[in-house]
Amino acid sequence: MEERKIHFKVNGNPVEVSVKSNMTLADLLRTKLSLTGTKKGCERGNCGACTVVMNGKAVLSCLVLAPRADGADILTVEGLGTSTNLHPLQQAFIDRGAIQCGFCIPGMFMSAKALLDENPKPTREDVKKAIAGNLCRCTGYTRQIDAILDAAQKLSKRT
Repeated sequence: MEERKIHFKVNGNPVEVSVKSNMTLADLLRTKLSLTGTKKGCERGNCGACTVVMNGKAVLSCLVLAPRADGADILTVEGLGTSTNLHPLQQAFIDRGAIQCGFCIPGMFMSAKALLDENPKPTREDVKKAIAGNLCRCTGYTRQIDAILDAAQKLSKRT
C-alpha cells in the first residue's frame, strides 16, 4: 500500500510524516511519533482510552484514519502538562485520588480538556456526558467527576 505525506500539529509542534491510507491516528501517534500516552484499548471506539483532542474536539483516535489528520491540530496527553507544571486537570486527579491503574486516564483527561475548553463552567451532568465514552474498570467515576469539576473551578479563576 502506498504512503502519502501529511502535515499537522501535535502538541503545538509541526509534524510531517508518511502514512498508509489504512493507518489509524492511534497507531500513527504511538508508533511513528512515540506518543504512547494515547492508549489502545478496544480498538473499536467503545472504551475511550485512545481519546485525543483534534481541532478542539475529543475524538477516538482508533477510529480516525491517519490521513484525516492532515492539516489538523492535535493535542495528546503528552501536551497537557509537564512533570514540573501539571495541568489543573492532572493536579485535580491527583488531589482527588481519581487515578487507579491509569490506563483510561489519558483518554479521560482529553475528553475533559475538550469539555472545559468548550464549557469552562460545566455542571456535574455536563461532565458525566463528556466522559460517558471513557470506560474505567477500577472506579465508580465519582472521583474523576469531582476532579474535573475542581479543575474547572481552578481554570475559571485564572481568567
